[in-house]
Amino acid sequence: MNKEDQIKKWLNDELTPGERELFEQGEDFALYQAIVIGGTQFKASNFSKPEAFNDFKSAYEAKNKPTRQLDWFKPMLRIVSVVVITLGVYFTFFNNTLTQVQTIASQKTKVELPDLSQVTLNADSEIEFSKKDWDDNRSLNLSGEAYFKVAKGKSFDVVTSQGVVTVVGTEFNVKQRNNYFEVQCFEGIVSVASGSYTKKLLAGDSFRILNNVFTQDTSTNVKPEWTSNRSTFKALPYKVILAEFERQYDIKISLEDVDSNLLFTGGFMHDNIENALLSITQPMELNYKTNASNDVVIYGNKK
Repeated sequence: MNKEDQIKKWLNDELTPGERELFEQGEDFALYQAIVIGGTQFKASNFSKPEAFNDFKSAYEAKNKPTRQLDWFKPMLRIVSVVVITLGVYFTFFNNTLTQVQTIASQKTKVELPDLSQVTLNADSEIEFSKKDWDDNRSLNLSGEAYFKVAKGKSFDVVTSQGVVTVVGTEFNVKQRNNYFEVQCFEGIVSVASGSYTKKLLAGDSFRILNNVFTQDTSTNVKPEWTSNRSTFKALPYKVILAEFERQYDIKISLEDVDSNLLFTGGFMHDNIENALLSITQPMELNYKTNASNDVVIYGNKK
């Protein structure tokens, strides 16, 4: 069997155990293996690949007519290996420029951006931004909830799936959960655009869209209460409160004989689950119990 057929059978995993042992003892086996492994380490969208080994060989032979049958393949493999390594370095260092920070349930974290702006992420939230061009484009993507202290400078955008918040230098909170989008301004001026709604918020103003219904409100708070380990709510459906409770305590809550759309005003602390459960059940005249998997069942009084 010539070298060309051996390579084809090796690539297709068609060598017998004896043939494979001889092939792997060849002086060029390490080079072939390095190329195959290296080729799996990157993805490129604008590069084509031959459909089969014969297409590759035919394309090469159309432009290069070697004087010996086997000598062409070894230098070609070395050239391909250089291309693989070069492209791998390019895509690693030039395309992977996005920075992602994510929290899990019951976790909060603080992030300092390249301009020294500060972001505090609530539980089960994520931001994504580019450090490379941050000076020219102060913009980040948010999923979840975060409190921002923005350093003065160029326009600063927070992009969510439900709206865009634009500021220059200020303090504000953005919450984007399912069909719930809320922005609270604590300092300066905030511009909010969501669908057909565009509003400018001053310190103390809040903007809310819940299930496509827009409302505005005011508050005297100087920062979001969740940054002090307390979640508060004003006339929100009970299911919204339960979803936040699950994020803060990393549990699952199920309901029995409870209307999840009932409005709730109040709050709970993040440091004691028993006290927190009392805070969200007693005002609603509800009870709770823990099931076998340590998750919580909230139930009403059956008539």
